[in-house]
Order: sequence, then structure tokens, then C-alpha cells
Amino acid sequence: MLGDGMADHPIPGLNNRTPLEAANKPTMDFLAANGECGMCATVPEGMVPESDTANLAVMGYDPRVYSKGRSPLEAMSMGLEMGPEDFAFRCNVVTVSEQEENYEDKKMIDHSAGEITTAEAAELIRAVEDRFGTDVRHFYPGVSYRHCMIWKNPPGYEKSERIYDFSRPHDIIGRRIGEYIPSGDIGGEYGRMYAESFKLLSNHPVNLRRRSEGKLPANSIWLWSPGKKPFLTSFTERFGFNGTVISAVDLIKGIGICAGLKTPFVEGATGTVDTNYDGKMRAAVEAFKNGDDFVYIHVEGPDECGHRAETENKIKSIEKIDDLILRPVKEYLESTGEDFRILLMPDHPTPIELRTHAREPVPFVIYDSRRRIASGVDRYDENIAKKTDLFVPEGYRLIERFIVR
Repeated sequence: MLGDGMADHPIPGLNNRTPLEAANKPTMDFLAANGECGMCATVPEGMVPESDTANLAVMGYDPRVYSKGRSPLEAMSMGLEMGPEDFAFRCNVVTVSEQEENYEDKKMIDHSAGEITTAEAAELIRAVEDRFGTDVRHFYPGVSYRHCMIWKNPPGYEKSERIYDFSRPHDIIGRRIGEYIPSGDIGGEYGRMYAESFKLLSNHPVNLRRRSEGKLPANSIWLWSPGKKPFLTSFTERFGFNGTVISAVDLIKGIGICAGLKTPFVEGATGTVDTNYDGKMRAAVEAFKNGDDFVYIHVEGPDECGHRAETENKIKSIEKIDDLILRPVKEYLESTGEDFRILLMPDHPTPIELRTHAREPVPFVIYDSRRRIASGVDRYDENIAKKTDLFVPEGYRLIERFIVR
């Protein structure tokens, strides 16, 4: 059970508690009190705390070996073909401020354009493709604000897989974007697309309608996390288990696909606090009924709330994970009469105060139905896990502790 970005820092408005400490989450607390509780470093030293890096580690893949950027994984999930010379880029539709005359002087208002709907965003990406698409560069619509650009031999490709040091839009909320726009010999073509996309999208009918409804316009594209096609060794070959990955996020589905796991579609799974929790729970139960040994349930809601600095919604998403997914899945597993294990953890912290990911270790619990243990703790949160003497310094090794043949 992976609550994306679920870990946090103490928040003054919560009496210096974290959202995990403040949430009513009896199932998580039960697992911690009767399981193995500790801390795990999911992001290796020197690597950016992105969800691809951290989730690869949680699933047992060393990010230093397998991480090629999140965008190629998202492209795989979208069913896009990538050749050996192709690079995939995440293409957000974002909201930048509009009153400044120069594009460079604008500020990043929202990395998700107010969590724009998938249908609205698809119209915008079609316009972007019409304007910027070429025989070697194409834009593909994804979910909500998350889209993909694939470019054969893009500017800077000969410099290695890194290409250019692109900034993540959720890292620069409220800041002047001029310092973060690609520039120079390599970055100039990317930067020009940013500025021209603002001219293209500002008065698009979708954004005119959104403004009239009091919503944020998706008035610019923002590219980041380029990478080549990834290759993961089969999860089943490594661990001997068939499995399913349940997520609304293309990135996580892409990891599952590359690892040879099933990735079912869940109606109403949005990647926000209002996702279809019940649908994800039912998909997990169905996977077990169909003979799977391993199910990876990923919920994006806590991470999105962290990026948006929505404390109450982050607490709400944690409570819904506990009540609508974790509790009923645990009850189903108990009803089968078979032995089972549950691993509960975030991939990385997404602190409300930072509005972006942090690299620090995260709390985890491993619960084994065969042997409840007196862990010495009575709840699940960051501070209580830090007080145990269990620490896993290489996150990709944690799954070896979890999976016992």
C-alpha cells in the first residue's frame, strides 16, 4: 500500500504534528503495533526525489541502475512506441501569471492548472501538436495536466541522456519563471516553445471558458524529465510472483508494464484526493481472486495535496486510504484463510511547507499474518518510526525483507 508523498514535516497549524500523526487511521496504526516498523531511504544519495526513482526502489529496482527519468515510463503506460533515438518528455499544462508583458517575468501559479480535466487538456494538447508537432516531434494527451512529448534526437541529445537540466514545475510555485526556462545553445529551442505556447493557449476556447467559470487557465506548456526507453527485468522472474499494479498515474503504470505486471484500468481513478478509492480496493481484491500473489496499490492523493499545500485534504486522503482501501483489503485477505503480508509506506515525503518532494527517509510497516509481533509502537507515523532501531539504507532492498518465498 503506497501512499504517494504521504510523509511530511510537523505543521504548526496541526500543533506541530504531521498529517500522518493527525489522521484517524486505525488500520495503519494496527499494522504498526503488530508488525515491523522502521525507516527506509528510497532515494539514493545524489538522485532527485522523483516518484519514478522512489517507486522503482520500493518495487525492488535499484534506481541507480534502472532510472531513466519518469517520462519514458509514462510513455510506456500510454502505449507509445519509442525508438532507440527517441526521448520522452513530461509535458505539463500549467498556469503562469498573465499580467506581465514578458514571458520570463511571469510566475508559476499552478503546476496542474487547477487539476484541469482530462478532456479539456486533450483539446489543448491537440492545439499544441498542431502548432509544434513535426515529423520528429509529437505531443500526446495523457491524464489531467500530465502529457507526453516524444522527440527524436532532440537538442542536446548528443550530450548524453541528460540533455538539459529541466526544472520541475511543482518545485517553482510562486517563483519568477525566467530563471527556470531552458536557454542557451541547447535550451533555446525548448524555451521558445514555452513562450510561444503561452501565446497559443492564452486565448484558446478551453481557457476562455475556464476563466469565465472562475478556474485557472492552462496557459503554457512546461517540459521536464526527459529520458530514453527504459528496460526492467521481469518482476515475476526475479521474485517468482505474478502481480498487478493499481494506479491512476501513467508513471506508476509504466513501471508496472516494464516490469511485466498487469495494470488494470480503474474507472474514476484520478490521481487526486477525490480518486475512486473503492474502485482501487475492488481491483486489488479481484487481482487476488484471479490468482495474483502480489498487488501494488498506489494512491497519488497525498502527494497532490502536498504540492497544493492542502493540509486538510492531505489528512482526508490518508484517512480514505486507511478506511476505503487498506481496511477492506486486509479483511478480504483474512477471510481467505491464507497467510499474507502487507507493506505500508510512502515513496517519499511531500511536505506541505515545501510543496515539493523531499529526499529524506520514509516510515514503513511490514505486517505478517503468521506472526504478530509486539513492535513497541502504537501508531504509524514518521516520528514513531524514527524511534525504532530499524533502518533500511538502500530502499530497493526493502522488498527482499517483505517478500519471503
